[in-house]
Amino acid sequence: MKHAFTDTIIEVVEKHFPGKGEKVYKESELIQYLNFKMKSANSGSKARGGFGNIYAVFVLVEDYLKKGYFGKASYDDYDGAQFKDLFDRQRELPFGAKLQNHALNQRMNQEFKKLFSVCPHTPIIRVPETKRYWINRNLLQIDGKTNIAKAVIEIVDEYVKTKRSAFEGFISTCEQLKLAEDKTARDSKKFILSLLEPNIDARVFEIVSFSILKNYYKEQTVYFGDSLDSIEEENLKLYKTGRTNANDGGIDFVMKPLGRFFQVTETTDVKKYFLDIDKLEKFPVTFVIKSDISQKDLLEMIEKGAKEQFSVTAVVKKYIDCVEEIINIDSLTKALDSIEKNGDIDKVLDEIIVQSKVEFNYDEE
Repeated sequence: MKHAFTDTIIEVVEKHFPGKGEKVYKESELIQYLNFKMKSANSGSKARGGFGNIYAVFVLVEDYLKKGYFGKASYDDYDGAQFKDLFDRQRELPFGAKLQNHALNQRMNQEFKKLFSVCPHTPIIRVPETKRYWINRNLLQIDGKTNIAKAVIEIVDEYVKTKRSAFEGFISTCEQLKLAEDKTARDSKKFILSLLEPNIDARVFEIVSFSILKNYYKEQTVYFGDSLDSIEEENLKLYKTGRTNANDGGIDFVMKPLGRFFQVTETTDVKKYFLDIDKLEKFPVTFVIKSDISQKDLLEMIEKGAKEQFSVTAVVKKYIDCVEEIINIDSLTKALDSIEKNGDIDKVLDEIIVQSKVEFNYDEE
């Protein structure tokens, strides 16, 4: 598999092994795996970065080098890196502050095995009881003598540099649009709409959908009070509950004071919807779906899936009743139209900038 960043990877390998760059690349499953994970490098900030699995490899190879095992057989007697040290190091790296433990524990190995099913080596060796980890030295050596450890570190460094540059460009575009004197609301709106395309990274979609809905709902009011005498008018407020892709029980946004739950998803696999509903003990959920399929068709897909999975009419109805609302790309576009009429497009850009910096662990300093 080759893509725009593959040439950079081969250039790095060539620098470490003059005249053998292409050969080493073809013979190393680990470098090919990194190449697979880095296909988004030149796709800009709006493509998924895949840092979890990449950093799992990086911190173990880095540990291997720092402990002085480069080219030494004595690594076989190493008592292993401690999980906490590896995990803390992952979170120190750019874009890594909120990474979870899945990659180190199983996710990277599982994905590697799917891609290289005939390879006899497992990249990450671990002993769960002692929480000790090793990089599989067999994957660092080509023909038993060419050690790619230093090349792996530089490949990851180049990837991070490319992704950081793309993200800084994304933030810069947002800020320039917000501040440009000659820009129109139409320019800003066109840019925001480009972030709602079906092929956009799920994290960016979640950030942009939240920024739109927060500014859309704030113009709507409800009346609340403990008694008839204390009823007051309140604006709807939308809150983001945590990081994108977090294991938070299926709640991405919460609305106050109505207590509505929102779940953002990019899948049309209806089983995922039922899982989210079950996790919330069948509390009504509004699904924000990264799809240009109509709301009517999406609801019909969910209902058809419920009938296939549960068959019992009463059970199907229970699940369908839990779908409080479906918000698709068209709904978000219409909400942005309303925001534009109120002259609040720049507030959406402000929110996108704030949420993006938090999500991608961007440190301007």
